[in-house]
Amino acid sequence: MTARLSHALRSDARDNRDRILDAARAVFATDGLNVPMREIARRAEVGPATVYRHFPTKEMLVTEAFTDQMLACKSIVDEGLADPDPWRGFCLAVEKLCELQARDHGFTAAFKSTFPHAMDFAAIRTSSLSAAAELIRRTKDTGRLRPDIVLDDLILMIMANGGIHASTPAARSAASRRFAALTIQGFQASPVSSPLPPVPHLTPAVSVPRHKPTGEPRGDRGSNAL
Repeated sequence: MTARLSHALRSDARDNRDRILDAARAVFATDGLNVPMREIARRAEVGPATVYRHFPTKEMLVTEAFTDQMLACKSIVDEGLADPDPWRGFCLAVEKLCELQARDHGFTAAFKSTFPHAMDFAAIRTSSLSAAAELIRRTKDTGRLRPDIVLDDLILMIMANGGIHASTPAARSAASRRFAALTIQGFQASPVSSPLPPVPHLTPAVSVPRHKPTGEPRGDRGSNAL
């Protein structure tokens, strides 16, 4: 009975920790890194004391959340490498990397800026890039990937995807999915025109000014400048 109780307590602690990290990642992505620990506790539906028991400092919580983000990125590439069909694995990796970054919403950049010495970024980057380079090599061997595609093209894709701005997280994710589909078609050795995901609404409505009839006073032209 004591062993079962101890196991149950450890399980509850793991569940609390996972909820805290999930809540932290969500709130950091939408509201930045300055969100109070008390707000993270409220989102995770635990008490502030529980948050501090798992993560005594804000930096420890942010670092753990970022580490999970980096591991997720590496896991996506590894999943692509494990697929017996290299082209399918490559496409899956492109789609999931874009989706992951769309949900990131600047969290990675904010973390590196706020905690530049929290971890060895160079080692993490080297490991991820090595796996991505191997994924590209395997896919090229099938003849499905353009022979002139290099690792920097994948980095360029990530940079471009990170520049997507939208009014809502849903619109940003939708835009990222469409961008990934366009990118995959561009990466193919023999591009095939296939249906793209729906176009998200990214730009605000623009009202076109009504031109006044000839001879009607136009007023101050500068007041209507865009």
